[in-house]
Amino acid sequence: MVVGIEKAVSPANSVVSSARKTPAAIPSSDFVINLARGDPTIYQPYWRRMGDKCTVVIPGHDLMSYFSDPGNLCWFLMPELDDAIRRLHRVVGNAVVDDDRYVVVGTGSTQLFQAVLYALTSPHNPDTEPLSVVAAAPFYSSYPEETEFLRSGLYKWAGDAYAFDKDGAYVECVTSPNNPDGTIREAVVNREGGKHIHDLAYYWPQYTPITGKADNDIMLFTFSKATGHAGSRIGWAIVKDKEVATKMVKYMELSSIGVSKEAQLRAAKILEVIAEDCVNSGPDKEDNFFEHAHRLMSERWEKLREVVKRNGVFSLPKYPRDFCNFRGKDTESSPAFAWLKTKDGLNCDNLLREFKIVTRGGPNFGVDSDYTRISMLSVDEEFNLFLERLAAIKGSINGN
Repeated sequence: MVVGIEKAVSPANSVVSSARKTPAAIPSSDFVINLARGDPTIYQPYWRRMGDKCTVVIPGHDLMSYFSDPGNLCWFLMPELDDAIRRLHRVVGNAVVDDDRYVVVGTGSTQLFQAVLYALTSPHNPDTEPLSVVAAAPFYSSYPEETEFLRSGLYKWAGDAYAFDKDGAYVECVTSPNNPDGTIREAVVNREGGKHIHDLAYYWPQYTPITGKADNDIMLFTFSKATGHAGSRIGWAIVKDKEVATKMVKYMELSSIGVSKEAQLRAAKILEVIAEDCVNSGPDKEDNFFEHAHRLMSERWEKLREVVKRNGVFSLPKYPRDFCNFRGKDTESSPAFAWLKTKDGLNCDNLLREFKIVTRGGPNFGVDSDYTRISMLSVDEEFNLFLERLAAIKGSINGN
C-alpha cells in the first residue's frame, strides 16, 4: 500500500517525478534521489518490450453502467478480473482462491484497508471505546495515518503489537513479507477477540520464496507490487467470511460506487498474460514476468550488499534461503525495500539526505532513527546513482 506521497517527497530541491526529470536530464551531482516511495518503475522496460501484447481497446459506448456483475456479491468486480486474479494465484500458488472465497476489488489496497477496518468494527456500540488497531514494529509506516485519517469512532490506532496489553477485541495488521524489513510475519498478539488483516502485497516470487498457499481470513493484494502497474490503482481482497465481504462492498459502494472498469480490464489483461506465460514457458520459467523480475531484484540486492560490505558504515538484514514452490528451487528473498541501519547509531535518514538520497526513516515505522527504508524499485539510472553515492559515504565520514 502507498499513501502519504507528499510526506515521502524530499525538500524543495527534490525531484518529484522521474517521468518529468530524470538523472540523465540533469547533472548527477544536483539530482536528488527519492527512494522514500515504493514506486515500482523498475519493471517498465519489461512491459515496454511486451509491445501490444497487453493492449486493451475500449470502444466509446462500452462500460457505461455502474454494474459489472449484478449477480456477484461484489457487483462492481468485472468477471474478467475475478477470473484473472483466481487463475494467477493458482498458477503461482501463493493464496487459496477456492470458489467459497470472495474477491473484493478496490482502488488499490489502501481503499481496501479502510473497507476492512469498517467491516471488522461495525456495527459499534457507542458506549464502548473504538476498537484498537495494532501492528508489530517495524510496521508499515502508513498504518497509523490510514487508521486515524477519518477520525472514526469505530477504531483507533493503538501502536506496536508487541507492546499491546489491552483486554478485549482488537485488530492486528500482519504484513508478510513485511514492509519495511522484508521478514516473514505471523500474528503477535493472538488473544481471544482478535481479528487479523493479512497484507500480502509482497508475497510474489520476485520478492520472496513461495512456500505455500496463504489461507487467512482476510488477505490483501495489490496490482502495483505484483506487476509494477501502480498507476492503475487496483487492489483486491480475498475474504472467507461472507458478512465481512458484504460490509466491505458496502463501504466501497458508499465511498466510490465501485472501481473503474477501464482499470479493471487493463489489470485483467496483464494478469492473464502473466499467468499464460508462466504456464507455457520453459521448464525453468525463464521467460515469464516473475522470473525476469526475480532476476532483476536479485541482481540489485547483490550489488547493494557488495557496496554495504565495502562501505562499513551500514548493515542490512540477512534472509534465510527457502524452497520456492513456484520456481522449484531454493531461493533467497529479494525484498522490495532495503532496511538499512547505521552501525554507529547515526540518524540514517539524515545521513543519506546529506548525500541527496531521500529515504523514509525508522521512526515512521515505530523504531529508532538508526534505521531507514530504501526503495529497491526505482529506474536503473536512479538505483545506480544511489549505489555510487552510498559507496562514497565512508570516505566522507572518515574525512570529517
